[in-house]
Amino acid sequence: MTTTSRRSLLSRLLRTGALAGVALTMGLACAQTPKPIRLLVGFPPGGGTDAIARTLAEKLKDELGQPVVVENRPGAGGQIAAQALKSAAPDGTTLFLTHDHTISILPQVVKNPGFDPARDFVPVGGFATFVNAFAVSGGTPAKSFTEYVAWVKASGGGKGAVGIPAPASTPEFLVKLLGQKYQIDLVSAPYRGSAPMMADMLGNQISAGVASVQDFIENHKAGKVRVVGVLGTRRQAAMPDVPTFDEMGLKGFEDLPYYGIYAPAGTPQMFITDFSAALAKVVAMPDVRDHLTAMGLTVGHMTPQQLGAREKAYTEAWTRIIKTSGFVAQ
Repeated sequence: MTTTSRRSLLSRLLRTGALAGVALTMGLACAQTPKPIRLLVGFPPGGGTDAIARTLAEKLKDELGQPVVVENRPGAGGQIAAQALKSAAPDGTTLFLTHDHTISILPQVVKNPGFDPARDFVPVGGFATFVNAFAVSGGTPAKSFTEYVAWVKASGGGKGAVGIPAPASTPEFLVKLLGQKYQIDLVSAPYRGSAPMMADMLGNQISAGVASVQDFIENHKAGKVRVVGVLGTRRQAAMPDVPTFDEMGLKGFEDLPYYGIYAPAGTPQMFITDFSAALAKVVAMPDVRDHLTAMGLTVGHMTPQQLGAREKAYTEAWTRIIKTSGFVAQ
């Protein structure tokens, strides 16, 4: 082999080795790139739960050092998203952000929900409690709940339709109990989430609605809807002039609903611990806390154990309410 041939062969080998090194480096980099975390939300974009999820996802992405992508799976009061969580691989890449309805209430009011929270899910962390509220649309002349009752009796013959984000939910039971207490025929009109319900309220297609405070807060402040009553035993900081139904004599709704994040059963404990710690840091950030508080939430981190305990207590409270109402699982 000539000197030139040897040099040419050596050059080719060096180039081949360099390319192999580049390929190996790229392969390792790809292997080390963390997979995105899917954060399932059981309600449509534009609603309160969706807005909360996107606020947290943006900060969690930075805290965890990997993408956190909100994935809306709306329908059936969160049932579709819950079923998707149950079917997901327990590898830490799929989580479910939800409130009390899907976890504590829906399994009691639906015969075959397709999931069992106690068996199929594990708590990852909670971050807030909230209250539900009763609001009237801008086209309704009532400025208070008492005026709303009088308006229904005068203009509707004692019958009125009230929008709710999902059937067989806290809002539906509230509508039923309010109708009984004030001797008017209030009929629940279920929607696929709070966003379409709010659209109809803003268009004066329906005169009233019940949903969480965070679903109403912006339009209430803008004067487009009027919140005339909130649940719980204390007035809300975001709307201090709005009385509680407890003040108006409606008892039985003292246990506050909650927001939490869940993972499929079997998810490694290390991931749950790390994610919960990241969530605690995020909700302690002043800008996040202020933003969620302005939406009507009472912000505070709950460990997996604390979220599990709150879920258990709330479920037991609603078992009593549902039984007393005579509601039969559909």
